[in-house]
Amino acid sequence: MKKLIFVAAMTAMSAVLSGCSKPPSTIEPVRAVKVLTVGSGTFSAESEFAGEVKARVEARLAFRVGGKIITRQVELGQRVKSGQVLAQLDPQDYKLAVDAARSQTAAALTNRDLAAAEFKRYKDLREQSFISAAELERREATLKSAQAQLEQAQAQLTTQNNQLGYAVLVANVAGVVTAVEAEVGQVVAAGTPVFRIATDGARDAVFAVPEDRLAAMQIGLKMRIKRWPQNTELSGVVREVSASADPVTRTFQVKVALDANQTAPALGATVNVSSVASAGAGLQGKQVIKLPTSALRQDGHGTAVWVLDPSNMTLRSQAVQIATADGNEAVVASGLEPGMQVVSAGVHVLSAGQKVTLYQSTRTAK
Repeated sequence: MKKLIFVAAMTAMSAVLSGCSKPPSTIEPVRAVKVLTVGSGTFSAESEFAGEVKARVEARLAFRVGGKIITRQVELGQRVKSGQVLAQLDPQDYKLAVDAARSQTAAALTNRDLAAAEFKRYKDLREQSFISAAELERREATLKSAQAQLEQAQAQLTTQNNQLGYAVLVANVAGVVTAVEAEVGQVVAAGTPVFRIATDGARDAVFAVPEDRLAAMQIGLKMRIKRWPQNTELSGVVREVSASADPVTRTFQVKVALDANQTAPALGATVNVSSVASAGAGLQGKQVIKLPTSALRQDGHGTAVWVLDPSNMTLRSQAVQIATADGNEAVVASGLEPGMQVVSAGVHVLSAGQKVTLYQSTRTAK
């Protein structure tokens, strides 16, 4: 009996001791990482866009009446003066309308004169008490009606004369014809654009920017404009930024007002428009280190990167200071030296001292 009790006690002690023993340690997997070798390059925050010189104001001219175009007296690219005749409609129908209105005016004038003569005669008879006051009032009303009809006919004649005048399209501004949208023989409706004229005066450099560059285009921002191919430099300021994207290109239109004291390039000339980002103006042209944003992480004390120690293929955390951004890259102000190897992707699943292997050959960051 005592022997059985002793065996049971030893079995229970063995179970307790086995429960207190440490579990077998797990081996952390060796991860493959992408790294790049840190190098320095020249910083340039300049954004350059291709633009076109356009007039600040473009007038779209159209006939105020409809009809068939019988003459066009200007060509594309021709310079015109204010008051110059540009085109003419067939005036025959409008001339007939003027003749009809003139005849109606003459008839109304005759009726008015007759009513006036009758009123004068009846007025004399009333003064001699040969007619009643009511009869004189009727003659006066007839005269007023005839006078109103005459004024209506005269207004109609004026309107028809205006319509005849509108059959001739005249330039209301001085400038250059930039578009001809109707030809001789074409029937146009009233208000249909026939010419587009770039008015003399202020000029703009117009270009498009993608959405990621839109924030840098602030109204009043100073810009540099270079003519092509002379490469001479002009200056200007952003005066207008489109509030919505072009439905086809998904870009935003920007207009830069050219300095009025400079000789503006010809209309339609191609120019290069550029600006320097204010955030990196102090670094322009200097040697800097750039890293892709995928290499950066936050470790509770600021921005840091993983640096590879090639002697034992382990990682260590390295704090860095970021000066500004240049597109999809970050400009490092301090914390790294050329020649260091930095993990460029997957930084949030790594830890300090972790063993790694190279996923692919390194490349140089500039």
